[in-house]
Amino acid sequence: MIKLTMLSSAEKVKGQGVASAYRELVSLLERQQNQPYDLAINQYHKSDITHYHTVDVPFYLSTFSKKRGVKVGYVHFLPETMDESLQLPKAFRLLFDRYLLSFYKRMDQLVVVNPSFISKLEALGVKRDRIHFIPNFVSKSLFSKHEQSERSTLRHSLGIPEDAFVVLGAGQVQHRKGVLDFIEVAKQMPDVHFIWAGGFSFGRLTAGYQQLKQIVDAPPANVSFPGIVDRSEMPAYYQAADVFFSPSYNELFPMTILEAMSCGKPLVLRNLSLYEDILFDYYHQASDNNGFARLIERLRADDSFYKTAAKQADQGAFYYSEERLTDVWNDFYQQLATDKTAPSYG
Repeated sequence: MIKLTMLSSAEKVKGQGVASAYRELVSLLERQQNQPYDLAINQYHKSDITHYHTVDVPFYLSTFSKKRGVKVGYVHFLPETMDESLQLPKAFRLLFDRYLLSFYKRMDQLVVVNPSFISKLEALGVKRDRIHFIPNFVSKSLFSKHEQSERSTLRHSLGIPEDAFVVLGAGQVQHRKGVLDFIEVAKQMPDVHFIWAGGFSFGRLTAGYQQLKQIVDAPPANVSFPGIVDRSEMPAYYQAADVFFSPSYNELFPMTILEAMSCGKPLVLRNLSLYEDILFDYYHQASDNNGFARLIERLRADDSFYKTAAKQADQGAFYYSEERLTDVWNDFYQQLATDKTAPSYG
């Protein structure tokens, strides 16, 4: 049995994808029959493998102990991805960037959730053979399709009109998430109901907080901001929606996209190059607000187009299913525990 320790503080901050990815992986490992792991959470006893999900200072200090075994680091962000998320003093940012890179270099192996990070980590001095791509996933036990009757009940409980066409966005309220574009598209489509599930996970440290807070407090009539939604409640929002829309400018591999696909919702996303190698033809893309509005309108008006888009989401959900990724993670941990090396998945 492999002694596997997870170190994470991700769930201390609500409404962020890192916590969702962490919880999904832990749940996957715990649910397996013929359990191959002696799993510990946030403990410092002797382990074969220690998997670091967040970059806390106590976790960094623990890397100097030989009891940690093989050290695996989850790469959810790089210094460049912090710029559009948080407003931090320049001196602190420079210090944090150096700390983050040092943390990653303390790892024996790194796991990225998007292959685009591989070359960026190499450019920062991390050896390619230490970097592995294993994508995020979501469990069907929480995120799945519902019958029409259940959907009607969900809409009623959320205060959404039964006959409304509903567009859902989700994630932290940040400029890089494209929240302002989400609002502008909503203004172009006053007869469509828009919901953004998420809030200010980092409060006033959020980049553009004052401007965004004004919009959240007084949105257009056809837009609602329910705030940070507990993950256990998110399936209701997906099921109540017709389309998932994310105009984000900078992403890794959003858990919200996987959740929406698992619920069978068509995806309307910005044409980011990083999606090309992970979402294939499972989504529809546009480059500006007019393009987003045209896609959403076509999904509303063209039943055949909508059914095709929903089928594409189903295909994406299967590719990133828990069933498929279970073997990938088991193989990864098994090889680490046996010969202290790791197979390449990216």
